[in-house]
Amino acid sequence: MRLRSDPRMRSIIDISLPLDSSLPVWPNSTGIAVERVLDINNGDCVNNSHLSCDVHAGTHVDAPLHHLINGASVEQTPLTDLIGEVHVVEFLHTGIITKGILEGLSLPGNAQRLLIKTQNSHLWEKKSNVFSPSYVALTPDAAEWVVDNGIRLVGIDYLSVEPFDMGSQTHKILLKANVVILEGLNLSHVRPGTYELICLPIKLVGADGAPARVILRTLE
Repeated sequence: MRLRSDPRMRSIIDISLPLDSSLPVWPNSTGIAVERVLDINNGDCVNNSHLSCDVHAGTHVDAPLHHLINGASVEQTPLTDLIGEVHVVEFLHTGIITKGILEGLSLPGNAQRLLIKTQNSHLWEKKSNVFSPSYVALTPDAAEWVVDNGIRLVGIDYLSVEPFDMGSQTHKILLKANVVILEGLNLSHVRPGTYELICLPIKLVGADGAPARVILRTLE
């Protein structure tokens, strides 16, 4: 990965969603709530808040434990998979990502991380809290392509890497191969290309996923 000698000269792009109660969440999810439990305005000496959050809300990482009984939990995710060169690709005119679509990509042979920008990203621009079940995601054969091509991390710009009505095969194929799944990205302001990815999920011991702050940095 070719980087400028001075990282301060490289642009930072935040591709995380703001985590608050206005975000759409998966049906039947507990969602997100932040409650002020101590308040200086009420005479307390500090402000302090209580966070209640589904670990798969907003921008988040899925761990193998999410779909596999004996899968690894999120704090076991290798940092080497979460940080490094990433390729952002764009499919704005398809309703589903299949193996055939991914086969048309021209990725370098050593590509390990892939973020997929779709028409989903426009949903974040609407700032609606209504869940959209018609989001674009990967079919099981697309997941097999990811595994077969040595991709260690795949990300998508909505709340699931798998279509709403397709069960859990896409997840299971990826997670059995220890592919990191990154969901809930906002790629609306990102152009296709190669970047440095920095993805840091909260270190929740024993959890099947965790919210994450995710950024891209330009390489030059």
